[in-house]
Amino acid sequence: MSQLRLDPLTGRWVVIAHERLTRPSAFQTRRLPVEDDPDRPCPFCPGSEDLDPAALESVGPDGEWQVRIVPNRYPAFSGSDPMVVTHLGPVFTEAPASGIHEVFVLTPEHEATWADLSDQQASLVMHALRDRMAEHSNVPGLRYSQAVVNRGREAGASIEHPHGQLLSMPFVPGETANEMAGFARFQGNCLLCAVAEAEEDVRHRLVYADESVVVLSPFWSGSAYEMLVIPRHHTPHLYRATGDDLAAVGRSVRLALGALRSRLGDVAYNLMFHSAPYRVTGDHHWHIHVVPQVTTRGGFELGSGVLINVVPPELAADELRAEVVAAPA
Repeated sequence: MSQLRLDPLTGRWVVIAHERLTRPSAFQTRRLPVEDDPDRPCPFCPGSEDLDPAALESVGPDGEWQVRIVPNRYPAFSGSDPMVVTHLGPVFTEAPASGIHEVFVLTPEHEATWADLSDQQASLVMHALRDRMAEHSNVPGLRYSQAVVNRGREAGASIEHPHGQLLSMPFVPGETANEMAGFARFQGNCLLCAVAEAEEDVRHRLVYADESVVVLSPFWSGSAYEMLVIPRHHTPHLYRATGDDLAAVGRSVRLALGALRSRLGDVAYNLMFHSAPYRVTGDHHWHIHVVPQVTTRGGFELGSGVLINVVPPELAADELRAEVVAAPA
């Protein structure tokens, strides 16, 4: 029988419908080509740096970059105009989309993914992301940064070379506001500290854990094989995380994505880095959502906002944990 489960971070209900897993073609691997013109030179490969705007930051020894940050050529947020709201009518309200939109190139290797990065390379990516977020936090008028990694056209990627995006904006988006409300509703300990502790006790949905990080399939997973990466050290802001925590989180993401690939093959996915708004000092705990794009949302989900997950997170965690254990060190 299907179950309703409440997501305490957002206050939304999700449906766990295991019976629907028996439908034909329940999952999909990547089918769509990422790029319209695969013969076009890759702008993120070494030697093509002149195809990009000037780098904002390059990390690597002896002039050979390992991680590279460049402005996005087609920014969703740009400029420094103050966020002044204009009312054009009773239901028409607008404001300038000011802010910063950058691309961080994860590695010089075109065929790699985060699952292929060395621990050192994953640490470099996390440190570069922290440094950029810290710089954005000092820009007047900006309130929030959202980092994402989209793998595959089904997940929104338009370039094959492994990269992510950092978007900083003058408002707090709805998903973050909902999560902040979830932290505020939880009485006593931090919500995600409590989740990590409870999941380690029962071990039903635990994918991976070490002294610094807990990776789990959330009880309220709205997507098949969804994972949540929680650093043990309670810090609201990613850009204030310690170097050791950043390295450990980068490694745990590598292990999680490697397990996902071993279990399902080359599937599209989204990584979403959630951190507190810049000047918020209340309850929050930075974390990463790993959401594979292996099913298609139907009309009910789009129309109601209620997600249907055909793989119980307990089953997903068992399968992914087995792949982490089998993965080479």
